[in-house]
Amino acid sequence: MDEILEQLRRDVAAATDSKQVEQVRVKYLGRKGIITTLAKNTDFSRLSSEEKRSFGQRLNALKSEAEQLLKEALEKAKAAEKDLVRKVAGLDLSLPGIDRRLGSIHPIALVQMELEEIFQGMGFRVLAGYEVELEYYNFDALNIPPDHPARDMQDTFWLDNGMLLRTHTSANQVRALETYGVPLRAIFPGRCFRNEAIDASHENTFYQLEGLLVDRDISVAHLIAVMKTLLSQVFKREVTVRLRPGFFPFVEPGFELDVQCLICGGKGCATCKQTGWIELIPCGLVHPKVLEFGRVDPNIYSGFAFGMGLTRMAMMEFGIPDIRLFNSGDIRFYEQFPAAF
Repeated sequence: MDEILEQLRRDVAAATDSKQVEQVRVKYLGRKGIITTLAKNTDFSRLSSEEKRSFGQRLNALKSEAEQLLKEALEKAKAAEKDLVRKVAGLDLSLPGIDRRLGSIHPIALVQMELEEIFQGMGFRVLAGYEVELEYYNFDALNIPPDHPARDMQDTFWLDNGMLLRTHTSANQVRALETYGVPLRAIFPGRCFRNEAIDASHENTFYQLEGLLVDRDISVAHLIAVMKTLLSQVFKREVTVRLRPGFFPFVEPGFELDVQCLICGGKGCATCKQTGWIELIPCGLVHPKVLEFGRVDPNIYSGFAFGMGLTRMAMMEFGIPDIRLFNSGDIRFYEQFPAAF
């Protein structure tokens, strides 16, 4: 029996996988295995009672030892096979499954990404500005001096150091002219702040996109062409718009481009204040004084500027009735906009 046990140990050591271990088990402990048939092949008639008792004890010990060796060999082989799978396929089949759902992108970010792509296709560069701004660039350089009534229309968050949270992305106009000169085509998307009462269509933190084009012989016709191209690509459908006079200190003449409310179809709702129209794109030709602040000769160059609310654009594009949802932090709301842009 000692020889059988030694041979079993050698065979177990040579087995490299669970299939080979099973072959060793059958060889020794199967129905016709060496250990299983050992008792059948022994002539007990020639053995004394003491020898029979000793033989039985040794046989049982041999079976127990064989079963333990084979159990340990099988566990070792399976562990080696799992490790091989991880190394070859980079997988651990014992781990739970992975959720393959796409992440989400904030709807305002989706609109901004879309607009940036459209404007870049028309030759505009995308520039970042400062959320904390100097009074000069936010007001003075835009033809809004300290005593101008337009300042009263924008409830500004002032800081202790005399700076402010920008009230509009128009603050980037003169900075861009100073930095890049003319001709210039640029858009300035970003976050703005105004101390306003919050309701379904107003927030104290919102997003705008300012556009500026300055070159020789620019007219209102160029402005209208850019706006039509923009709206046709953004809404991917025909929209009803109206152009009416508007006053903005940094443009002359100034216009208000309104779009018929896409939520109620012009019937009137809380978003459009029951008017059927949403004020979408203030625009106009750049005021000569703004060009002068930007070190540009208004006798040679002209241009147009426009500003649009990214937040309101997102409301129109996705049919969102309440502006407060954007800053709510409600994950259920954001999950409606998967990252498939």
